[in-house]
Amino acid sequence: MSEDSLWPRASHWLQPATSDPAKLGIFGVPASQTSISATGAHHTPTAIREALSRFSTFSYAANADLRSISFADFGDVQEPDTPEGEDRTMGLARRVSGASDVSIALGGDNSITYAVMRGVFGDGLSEAGLITLDAHHDLRDGISNGSPVRRLIEAGLPGTSIVQIGINDFSNSPEYAQRAKECGINVITRQALRTRTLESIIDQTLSLLGDRKLHVDIDMDVCDQSVAPACPAATPGGISADELRQFAFAFGKIPTVVSCDITEIDAHADGPDLRTVRLGALAVLEIASGYQSR
Repeated sequence: MSEDSLWPRASHWLQPATSDPAKLGIFGVPASQTSISATGAHHTPTAIREALSRFSTFSYAANADLRSISFADFGDVQEPDTPEGEDRTMGLARRVSGASDVSIALGGDNSITYAVMRGVFGDGLSEAGLITLDAHHDLRDGISNGSPVRRLIEAGLPGTSIVQIGINDFSNSPEYAQRAKECGINVITRQALRTRTLESIIDQTLSLLGDRKLHVDIDMDVCDQSVAPACPAATPGGISADELRQFAFAFGKIPTVVSCDITEIDAHADGPDLRTVRLGALAVLEIASGYQSR
């Protein structure tokens, strides 16, 4: 691609981490081996970083340039799928969280949410909150990309401190829906999103979670399959690319959000236009823009 000094690429804004603190920190967790569906999600952290070169740092709507805030890249966790790999993920998540105001983990599949949140909150998990933007409850038994929410609850995260946005029809079983109810999880369905404003959804979410420090899990299979063909579990009827971007901005703007993850993209299954990976990169930029507008 040609370069233009008057059109700064977002990929150039992202700089290797140093000993200096940063407003935003990013790191990759290329997990894929425990995924319920076969996936090449371990290729995705690199792909999203590369996709940032397709976008500038300027938000026209906000009339603001993201280059006014620092964004540090802390690299990737090596072999994150093993128990030792989850420990490494927790360690890197802890490091990035300690060195930045908001940390962003790039998956990898959705199994990473467990280790990332454990690393960020440590022994304070009982005082934390979780927002998931996801078609699924992720309450399955075992260890997989379908189990991080259950594992977090078992580790001490109160079910009543979880809000799940976008839970979709024909994407969950009655047994797991009942488990979510028994755990006290707050559910805002895909159907509800069709008739309510984003502002009302965010207001309800914050009223439920109070002043807890929050982690946001953005599972890209909440999107319509047409805009996220690289997500193995995405279906027709999910949210639009624009809705996802609006949610990412809104999450970044919430003062109590200290960490996020973006998961479930298989970069090697994307279309020729790389629309899913590019949407993942835009989610990063929207989170950053939301943070900048706090």
